[in-house]
Amino acid sequence: MSYEKIELETLNYDPCRYPGAKLLFRGPRRKLISPYLAFLGGTDTYGKFISQPFPSLIEQKTGWLCVNFGWSNAGADVYLNEPSILQYASNAQLTILQLPCAQNMSNRFYRVHPRRNDRFVRASKKLHKLYPEVDFTDFHFVRHMLRHLKSLSPERFEDVVDELTEAWLPRMRLLLSRIESPVVLLWFSMRSPEEADDSLQITDEPGFVSREMIEGLRSEVKELVEFQPSVKAQESGQNGMVFSQIEAPAASELMGPAAHVEVAQALETVISGLISDPINDS
Repeated sequence: MSYEKIELETLNYDPCRYPGAKLLFRGPRRKLISPYLAFLGGTDTYGKFISQPFPSLIEQKTGWLCVNFGWSNAGADVYLNEPSILQYASNAQLTILQLPCAQNMSNRFYRVHPRRNDRFVRASKKLHKLYPEVDFTDFHFVRHMLRHLKSLSPERFEDVVDELTEAWLPRMRLLLSRIESPVVLLWFSMRSPEEADDSLQITDEPGFVSREMIEGLRSEVKELVEFQPSVKAQESGQNGMVFSQIEAPAASELMGPAAHVEVAQALETVISGLISDPINDS
């Protein structure tokens, strides 16, 4: 993709709202008449800068109506604050849930915005006590704040990480308990669950989530799909992404179209093994 093309192009996400929901999701808006598959997750599920994100690719391949409820930077709190979306997921034949990071949710150290979970709202007394030298009014985003805390004191930062990892599992169990359809958990990351996550890079999401944490959820879901893009997909980088010049730094941190093609293929195999073909079902 040439520099000029990147500078001039923008992507129409055709935003739409579903009854009862506060959020605008990626369109086109679908009629939520069973049967359909529901996709919940963060920026990759939404498909930021991607003309055909993996839910769309799966729909093309399988014939299933795939409803994209992805929301950029979503933590578990986004969906816990959207009961109508959880009901739509419960009505689906199957829900595919991209594992969210641990930092974008409220906890005993700080609060995040209920819908824009990457937005830092305020620090608790507990965090002020841990980092008394920090003026937390300087921060608007969770990732920026955490990077600063880590740079000041990696030792104290371990207390923050412990809180995030301890809070994540019960929050995820609560979220799963509110989805009545069978759930497939999706690990979609440049790193494996065994690799330590201390980079705070978007491509290493889900941040602060480990093998032990996701194994704690395995008994509560239908399937766990772990996916890392191939070397070829990683090397393709931003090729095929659609973004303006000012959006280039953000686009450089996200999975490219080749990774979406690969994860769609992996999910297609799992979905086909769990539910019948919609055409043969009708």
